[in-house]
Amino acid sequence: MDVFSWQASLPLTLAALAFGYLSGSIPFGLILTRLAGLGDVRKIGSGNIGATNVLRTGNRKLAAAVLLLDMLKGTAGALIASYWGLEAGIAGGFGAFLGHLFPVWLGFKGGKGVATYIGALFGLVPWAVLVFGAIWLSLARITRYSSLSALVATLAVPVVLFFAGHEKVALLFSVMTAITWWKHRANIGRLLNGTESRIGDKG
Repeated sequence: MDVFSWQASLPLTLAALAFGYLSGSIPFGLILTRLAGLGDVRKIGSGNIGATNVLRTGNRKLAAAVLLLDMLKGTAGALIASYWGLEAGIAGGFGAFLGHLFPVWLGFKGGKGVATYIGALFGLVPWAVLVFGAIWLSLARITRYSSLSALVATLAVPVVLFFAGHEKVALLFSVMTAITWWKHRANIGRLLNGTESRIGDKG
């Protein structure tokens, strides 16, 4: 790409990033738990606004709804922006991911990004979600650790994408994986010392 085409694409890329961020920053976990009369989800469990913590309210249907909506944020950001090209789609997906993690409406304190990661992956390379899902489900069944299952799956995704010929998308998800691991650093510490909550725990 020469300097002129790069300059022409920059505004579009920034617009896609901004669109993705705004869609990703909608805090569905917080909104739905309040609408359901369950209070502020940030005051229970891990304090996270994602589906795993919503599940600790005991409302599985609500947690499933949050999971789906948080995924759709990433899909919308990536898929809609992809209309203007792969680079725009990558920017839109990354923006949605950042919006979920750092929503301006909540003082930049959001979720940990796994659902939105999956949604962006679906918007860019749909079949790769099957890889993520197979790894997550297998490990979750064995260990009952949602965090461990997600962390391992995020490690595998960029590798699979790269060898499948999706180099640009693989680079994006390598960055997103690194950020996801950083956001899960407390979980990693608890996994190492054996105090991490398992799927189904309410504490």
